[in-house]
Amino acid sequence: MSLECIEMQSGDAPGASLIVLHGLGADGHDFVPIAQELDLRAVSGARFVFPHAPMRPVTMNGGYVMRAWYDIAGTPQARREDEAGLRESQALIEALIERERQRGVPASRIVLMGFSQGCAMTLLTGLRHAERLAGLVGLSGYLPLAASTAAERSAANADVPIFLAHGREDPMIAIDRALTSRDALVAMGYPVEWHEYAMPHSVCMDEIVDLNRWLLRVLA
Repeated sequence: MSLECIEMQSGDAPGASLIVLHGLGADGHDFVPIAQELDLRAVSGARFVFPHAPMRPVTMNGGYVMRAWYDIAGTPQARREDEAGLRESQALIEALIERERQRGVPASRIVLMGFSQGCAMTLLTGLRHAERLAGLVGLSGYLPLAASTAAERSAANADVPIFLAHGREDPMIAIDRALTSRDALVAMGYPVEWHEYAMPHSVCMDEIVDLNRWLLRVLA
């Protein structure tokens, strides 16, 4: 299986690639407007790749089939992680990274970015990727398979910059879960830039401004 994607880029020869992973039930179109707010001309522009997650039944939503990177089961207090689904999507995202490399963008110029489930996939894949990436962006999400991260993480990405942002009023993924993920990453030595905003499970303009500043720095 390969993922269908939407693409947009600034300039004929963008100097970096951003692979942007949407949240549960959305699709690749979801973050196109947000990418359009970013100004990366100072780093020779970028190609944005917006993949559509596979269609799968989601237990939390009564088995309804929708775009999801992995299943969600259990109660809000005790979610059971879908390791098989997580690993399957990890392989699909790895293939997207490899495709960008084959198109002439080195791993060191590739940023993985995701929202909610997409954040989980960004952290799962990026921390385990065999080559150093430019950075990881996790919005309104958490670190999946946390117990296995230390054993499975890649030495090449031991110092990969990580931008994490979350809403203090998020009713879907409580900020405490995001803070636990942040603290786990910091304890493993990752350089995490943390931001929180007065917003629910969404994206705000202040967040986009902070993200733009961070991207210009890691892609400089």
